[in-house]
Amino acid sequence: MNRTYLQLDHLGITFPTPKGPFCALQDVNLRIDKGEFIAIIGHSGCGKSTVLNIVAGLLRATVGGAILENREVTEPGPERAVVFQNHSLLPWLTVYDNVRIAVDKVFGARKTKQERDAWTCHNLELVHMEHALDKRPNEISGGMKQRVGIARALAMEPKVLLMDEPFGALDALTRAHLQDSLMEIHGKLGNTVLMITHDVDEAVLLSDRIVMMTTGPAATIGEVLDVGLERPRDRLSLAADADYNHYRAEVLRFLHARQRNPRAA
Repeated sequence: MNRTYLQLDHLGITFPTPKGPFCALQDVNLRIDKGEFIAIIGHSGCGKSTVLNIVAGLLRATVGGAILENREVTEPGPERAVVFQNHSLLPWLTVYDNVRIAVDKVFGARKTKQERDAWTCHNLELVHMEHALDKRPNEISGGMKQRVGIARALAMEPKVLLMDEPFGALDALTRAHLQDSLMEIHGKLGNTVLMITHDVDEAVLLSDRIVMMTTGPAATIGEVLDVGLERPRDRLSLAADADYNHYRAEVLRFLHARQRNPRAA
């Protein structure tokens, strides 16, 4: 067992509102090992994205916090790359330049121009977008845009890849293709991934552990489910797999119980 790589330590956050303080998260504790793929799931408004934004350094916890390699996270940094549901590509830049701008920012002082070019192309190859280097965002599909967003995040060589429902706006077939690509990339790189999702099947297919959040206010971790499915994983084979369906049922049971009774055990 690896030592704790990323830790959420008694994390909580309260926001001021016209009606008084609102406690969104309370006493969130989680230890993540290097190379783990963690999915966070829960009903809308349970604070999933808030957890991710604190790890990203986009929000500061009111109490506790996130610790990466024994250093508290206090601001955004290239060691924590974020992929949002919206691809956030710059429309006036080509596919290549949308990734290259991140590479130049992170590695401008450490890699030569030729090395940065090769690294940009390498990461676009990882997401199978090497054929579209000169296209602009309005010339490619939504799924392709998200592939470029993932390539840009990976090109920063982050210690942790943070994904906030990255496939939520895509059609089912495109979503499945990108899930398969993400599994392939994780298999090659062994990177640490923290992913927010609403999709139970996506959580079971992709993750090593599924963190299930209670409903808010004062949301916290209700259960953590270890997913013991061997890798690499094949979605067609898993469809009839008893273990896969057991994990899926456990997540659905939790979500259904929380919907009927937010404080249910």
